[in-house]
Amino acid sequence: MTSTTETGDVTGTRDKDYNLIWYVEACLSNALRLESYIQDAERDKDTEIADLFRKAQADSRKGAELGKKLLRARLNGS
Repeated sequence: MTSTTETGDVTGTRDKDYNLIWYVEACLSNALRLESYIQDAERDKDTEIADLFRKAQADSRKGAELGKKLLRARLNGS
């Protein structure tokens, strides 16, 4: 659902910037969560699932790095 109202006056952060911060946090959180899933799969010797979770974790890390790069540039005024 798309809102036509900017809510930055409530948070002190423009919506697009808040969304970017949320995205980075979600990617990092997902990478952490997937680590325990990988360990669970390895404990059960299920390499197929462990590999799937490793790929997903790599994608989450990549998303976080891209988001951090954008965030850093925007916070520095670039």
